[in-house]
Amino acid sequence: MNRLFLDVHALQTVPPSNLNRDDTGAPKSAVYGGVPRSRVSSQAWKRATRSYFEKQDLLDPGELGVRTKKVAEVLAARITAVDPALDEAAALLLAATVIQTATGSKIEPPKRKADAAKDGDDGPAPESKYLMFLSSRQLDGLAALAVDGAADIKAYLQDKANKARAKEIANTRHSVDIALFGRMVADSADFNVDAAVQVAHAISVHRVDTESDYYTAVDDKNSVEETGAGMIGTVDFNSATLYRYAALNVHQLAGNLGGGLRDDEARSTPVRRAVEAFVQSFLESLPTGKINTFGHHTVPDAVIVKLRTTRPMSYVAAFEEAVTGTGGYLREAVGRLAEYVPDVEQKYGDEGTTVSWVLRVGPATEKLSGLGTEQDRIEDLVRSVGQAVAERLDKPA
Repeated sequence: MNRLFLDVHALQTVPPSNLNRDDTGAPKSAVYGGVPRSRVSSQAWKRATRSYFEKQDLLDPGELGVRTKKVAEVLAARITAVDPALDEAAALLLAATVIQTATGSKIEPPKRKADAAKDGDDGPAPESKYLMFLSSRQLDGLAALAVDGAADIKAYLQDKANKARAKEIANTRHSVDIALFGRMVADSADFNVDAAVQVAHAISVHRVDTESDYYTAVDDKNSVEETGAGMIGTVDFNSATLYRYAALNVHQLAGNLGGGLRDDEARSTPVRRAVEAFVQSFLESLPTGKINTFGHHTVPDAVIVKLRTTRPMSYVAAFEEAVTGTGGYLREAVGRLAEYVPDVEQKYGDEGTTVSWVLRVGPATEKLSGLGTEQDRIEDLVRSVGQAVAERLDKPA
């Protein structure tokens, strides 16, 4: 298969906010180029990207998965949907047994909750020890298998063919989010899926110092005789112009998706659908930390997307020396990219096969206009990228 890498770069300014907190409640930070920067972890933006798929209906629910420790409850609900005659307890037992056989991971009631339920209460539902990521199609397949063996599920799964079938269901036809972001099961390495996407921690292109907001809240029912706030507190925040970067290994994505999510479509079709959904979701999504406090709903002002055959290439080094603009950071950051990208591409890139697109907002981003084919709207960018990926995948190696 042709090697294909999709690089997505973005400059995005966020106002006072706390998108991603550390263990003290302060915005995450990092030192880069010897100065403190604002940082948003890759985990935070991956979560936002995955959630955006469903929130914006970018993908059919059947193409998505569920990542949870409560996988037995999720599967039990599907089992009772297939066979309503099974009660909840029977469905949970079937679900736990099938998942344990299929994945090799223990599915059992959490010990602490089980101890707390000894006084006559119903015990807790069984859970997996780790977050379990299964696609909708995998869950449907396991539910059908469980119902088929419901009469004696342990004896049913002792049959080699049925056991192999359970493992096959759980490890084929991955959902788009599993194919993109991967799956790790500590107890069963052969059940893992290598991620096709690598997301960098977003960092500010300039120095950032965290500030603290002292706030008070008024008690609406407070009598006139009583003074003072009903509640006081502080919340840490900062503002930043972030450089964001993600690298999508397209041929890995195609391998993870396998033959496709639908039986009647070409191999490149589900890959194109997944790539388009990822590009739009990564660019438009936003971590929601303290969103009700800060309302930091911004989108990137500058986007560069490159489809290449050599290797992924981040442009973060353009900001190793921190931007120091006094009237805003975006214009100078754009200038840095406009100088750095052609230089590094000429030295290390593959200009002959690389395809580039630019999406930009406002006069401060004009210097990017020569770095790729300009797109008028996000929809045009997404469609152009998807079409190029499909054409490259369909081209003979």
